[in-house]
Amino acid sequence: MSRLIHVALPVRLYRPLTYAIEGEWAESVLPGARVVVPLRTGKTVGVVTALDVEGNGSGKIRRVLDMPNEPAALPPALLHTCEWIAKYYAAPIGIVLRSALPSLLAATRDREPAKRTTRVFAITRELPSLAEREQLFARAPKQRALYELLETLGGSAPLPLLRERGHTSASAVNGLVKRGLVRVTAQAAAADPFAVGAASSPALQPTPAQREAIRGILGSRPGDVTLLHGVTGSGKTLVYLEVLKAIRESGRTAIVLVPEIALTPQTVGRFRAVFGDQVAVLHSALGERERVDAWRALRSGAKDIAVGARSAIFAPLERVGAIVVDEEHEATYKQEETPRYHARDVAIVRARMEGARVVLGSATPSLESWANATAAGRGGRYTLISLPERVGGGALPAVRVVDLRRERKQPHSAPARFDPFRFAISEELESALRDRLTRKEQSLLLLNRRGYSAFVQCSACGDVVTCPRCSIALTYHRTPDAMVCHYCALRTARRDKCERCGSPTLRRRGLGTQQLEELISERFPTCRIARMDVDTTGGRLAHATILDRVGRGDADLLLGTQMIAKGLDFPNVTLVGVVDADVGINLPDFRASERTFQLLSQVAGRAGRGPKGGEVIIQTRNPMHHAVRCAVNHDSVAFASEELPARESPAYPPSIRLTRIVLSATTEPAAAELAISAVDWLRRLAEAKELRTITLVGPAPCPVERIKRRWRWHVVIKATDASELSRLLTYFAQRFAVSGKAQSRVSIDRDPVTLL
Repeated sequence: MSRLIHVALPVRLYRPLTYAIEGEWAESVLPGARVVVPLRTGKTVGVVTALDVEGNGSGKIRRVLDMPNEPAALPPALLHTCEWIAKYYAAPIGIVLRSALPSLLAATRDREPAKRTTRVFAITRELPSLAEREQLFARAPKQRALYELLETLGGSAPLPLLRERGHTSASAVNGLVKRGLVRVTAQAAAADPFAVGAASSPALQPTPAQREAIRGILGSRPGDVTLLHGVTGSGKTLVYLEVLKAIRESGRTAIVLVPEIALTPQTVGRFRAVFGDQVAVLHSALGERERVDAWRALRSGAKDIAVGARSAIFAPLERVGAIVVDEEHEATYKQEETPRYHARDVAIVRARMEGARVVLGSATPSLESWANATAAGRGGRYTLISLPERVGGGALPAVRVVDLRRERKQPHSAPARFDPFRFAISEELESALRDRLTRKEQSLLLLNRRGYSAFVQCSACGDVVTCPRCSIALTYHRTPDAMVCHYCALRTARRDKCERCGSPTLRRRGLGTQQLEELISERFPTCRIARMDVDTTGGRLAHATILDRVGRGDADLLLGTQMIAKGLDFPNVTLVGVVDADVGINLPDFRASERTFQLLSQVAGRAGRGPKGGEVIIQTRNPMHHAVRCAVNHDSVAFASEELPARESPAYPPSIRLTRIVLSATTEPAAAELAISAVDWLRRLAEAKELRTITLVGPAPCPVERIKRRWRWHVVIKATDASELSRLLTYFAQRFAVSGKAQSRVSIDRDPVTLL
C-alpha cells in the first residue's frame, strides 16, 4: 500500500512538500505524525499535515524513510492551531510545528538522553567580615570573584552556570577548596526540577464572589473567553482551581499558562496540592529528559493538566476543556523569534478549536482585553467578571509616593558628602525597612535594572562605554567583575581609563540591583537579602530555591527586577518599596505607560497579603504621571479611561491592528536600502490589491539601531481590517525577494508588544 502525504519541514517554506509513504506506515499514518524524509541537505524530521493528496506534477516524489513510534505526535486540534499560527503570523508552517515539539522529537531517530551529572560548587564557610574578606583575597582576585559569584547564586551553583557567568579557572577552584571555603561534589540532574514547588496547602472555601465567578465561567459556552479582573489578593488562583476541578470531573483536560518561569514553582505547588501527580510542567528551562518525559505523559493521557510558561500552549493534550492564562497582560507571552506568536491569542484560537473555555486573569488587564470586554472598546467579545475585594475582606495596601525631586533637594544636617545609599533609598523608605527588620517582618524592593551600574562614563570628555556590537551602553557588573551588554551578552573586562581621551576618571552611573544589594548590606548588616534577577536565576532550580528561602523566612528582604512583581504570595511581606518607578516610563514605545502602570500595580499587590497588612512606598520624579497616580489608587479602570483615548490619535492598538517589519543587514546602507525597497513593494501591493485600510509608517531606523552587529530599520503597518492585513503579510512573506548582500534579513512581527 502506498499513499501520498503532505509533510511540513522545519525550513523556510510556506507550504508542505509531497512524499510517498508505503507499507505498514501507510496504514497507520495520521495527520500530526512525525516522519523522517530526505532533503537535499540530508534527512530531517517533518510533520504530516494531510493524507491522500494529489501529486506535485513533477513525477518525482520521494519516499518517507522512517516513522517514529508515535503515530500522531500532535492531536488534531493542536495541528489546526499550528496551521492558524502559520497563516496569521506569516510564518513557515514547518517552523511553527517544530516549535510545538520537544527538541528530542526533532531528531531523525528516537533516542533517550544519557543521565547527566555535573559538578556543583557550594560555599562551606561564610565571610561576613569585609576586613577578613579583603585580607583573604588580597592576592587572589579570581578566587574572590568566584566566591562572590556563588554568594549571588544562593551559595551553590553547577559548573555550567559558573562558566556562563564568569571565568572559573582551576587555580581559583583549587584555592577555595584548600582554604575550606568551597566544596565540590558530583550530583545527578534532578528528575523533576520543580519538586520543591510541590508543597501542600490547606483546603480553602470560595467566597461568595469567587463562587459567582466560578459559576459564570463554567456557565459560559465552549470557546467563550472570560476576562477575570480581580485585584491582587482577590483569590483568582482559587477560582482557577475550582474551575479545573469541574473540568476534570467532566473528563476533560486543562492548560495553565503563567508569564514567568519564576512563577512556575509556586503555581505548580498550588496545583499539585489539589491535583497530585496529574500536573506536568512544560517550559523552555527544562532539560531535554524532563521536557520529553512531561510531553509524553501528557500525550499518553497519564497526566491531564499542563502548567508552564508560553510554550505550554503546545501541550499535546486531547479533550482540552479549559485554558487559563494567568497575568494575561504580560509581554512575556509574546515569542520574540519566529514564529512570533502571542500565547494568549493562540490560547483563544486553540480553545475554539477544542471547544474549551478560556479564562484570562489579571489585576491590570491589557488594554486589548479590556476593550474586548467593556464598552470602552468593541465590547461583548469577552465576558467580564470582577473580583473587586481581597479574600477575607483585607484592604489593599496603602500606597505612599516619595517625590525624589524634593527628597534630594532637602538640606541634611550631616557633613556635605555624597551618600550613595541616600541617593538610592529615601529617608521614608529607609525608616520603613528598619521598622520591618525590628518587627521580624519581610520586605520586597523592586528595581527594574540589573547589574551594578547602568553605564560607565568618562567625567573628562563625557564618553559612554558602549557595546561594539550594539548601539547600547555596556552595563557594569560587580560579580563577576565585567562590562556586559544586555542585548548580545558580550562581556568585556572593566576599563580603568577612557578609550577616547585616556582619562582615568571613569564614573559609574545609574543604580542596578547588585549595587542596591551592596548598599543595603552596608546600611543593615544583619539583613538577610535574597536577590532575584537574571544574574541569580540562571540555574534550573534557582527560581524555586530563592522563593523557597523567602517562604521559609530565611530572608528578610527580597530584592529584584520585574520578575518579583508578579504572582508571588508571601503573607509576612508587609512592605513593598519601588526604588525607581521611572525606569521605562519614558521609553519611545506606545506601551511604556501601560507597562509602568501594570508593573507598579502588580508589585504593590505583593504587600499586605497576610493578617499583618502592609504598605507600599513608590519613589518617583514624576508623581503626577497617570501611570503612577492610578497605581497609587489600584485603579485599572481609571488608567484605561485615560490611556485608551491616547491610543486613538495617533492610532495604536487596541484601536487598530499593528504589524512591525524589521529589516536588518551587516551594514547600515544595506539595511536602509532594504527597508526603502520593502516599503515601495508594500505600497505597490496595497494599491494593486485595493487594500484600502492599510497605512504604512516609515521606514526609519529602529530605536535600538544595531544589535549583534546588525543594523536595523523598521516599517510599521497599521490596518483596521484584519483580513486585509493578513493578505498583505502573506504576499510579502512569500514573495518579497531579499538580497543576499550584507546578509540581509526580514522579520515580520504581527501584534508586536514593543517597537524598540
